[in-house]
Amino acid sequence: MQTSSDSDTRTVSGTERATRAGTRSRSREVLADALLVAVAAAWGSSFLAAKDLTDVVGVLSALALRFLFAAVAAVVLVLVRRERMPRGRGLIIAIALGGFQATIIGLETWGVHLTTATNAGLISSLALIGTPLLESIASRAWLPPAFFVAAVVAVVGVALLVSGDGFHAPNLGDIVLLIAAVVRSIRVVTGGHLLRHRRESSLSVVCVQVLVSAVVFSALAAPELPGAFIRMTASSWFDVVFLGLICSVFAFAIELWAVRRTSAARASILMGTEPVWAVITGAVVGGEALTIVGAVGGLLIVASSYAGGAIERRHRLRGASTA
Repeated sequence: MQTSSDSDTRTVSGTERATRAGTRSRSREVLADALLVAVAAAWGSSFLAAKDLTDVVGVLSALALRFLFAAVAAVVLVLVRRERMPRGRGLIIAIALGGFQATIIGLETWGVHLTTATNAGLISSLALIGTPLLESIASRAWLPPAFFVAAVVAVVGVALLVSGDGFHAPNLGDIVLLIAAVVRSIRVVTGGHLLRHRRESSLSVVCVQVLVSAVVFSALAAPELPGAFIRMTASSWFDVVFLGLICSVFAFAIELWAVRRTSAARASILMGTEPVWAVITGAVVGGEALTIVGAVGGLLIVASSYAGGAIERRHRLRGASTA
């Protein structure tokens, strides 16, 4: 016969289990948030590391060394996890996305070589505006007017940023980074559509991408690589390891793990701190100066990018709820 004491004990036990489960879930969310901020900080710092490395070995050699290290790390990770590599159409898609990636990283590295790491990080954040804009065009779901207001404010912010010491045309590096932001937006939208119904793991697709980049940049840099190895310093090798392992492979693996344990909106906000870290690293470590006008421009870029992303998410969720 069941007693009230037994029932109370089971109820307490169930409550305790629920409490412990909630605590573990909250702990995982906190860890996920911390790791996403760490990834954003790494990517924000990558602009200064890339600039320092290209100053020593040149753009092509820096890219080749970065992706050779990244390719080795990615292959090892795939073998350890026993991931199934893409085949057939999936392999073709992964190779195409690898070409996109090589183009984007190549443009960003070339751009940061010609401008400041601070400018590079802030201008690259314009992809937060460009991506939903292109997505809306591809899906034929036009965004509300407020989004385009945010886009205009972002453009004004870029104008202020690159003209912080007096209004003038942006330099070649700034223009290259603007092009890279556009290509990155195209790549995100294209990749989302091409991989939406594919079964290949994200890690295996990324492995193919970094292998493509390693082959492309190694071929282009082949004549320069012997001389680049001679000029390498301890600091340069640190930049290679940081860019190849931390920023190109491990950051992605951490991002993939963390995004699955938090909301997409929260993840995008945390990852959106990347330009802030780029500014901090450029100023504190690189000694780059940012004028008041440039700082205002940077704040406009970050604020409008956040606002544009929030407007896009609300618009998308509203559409999904009424569908």
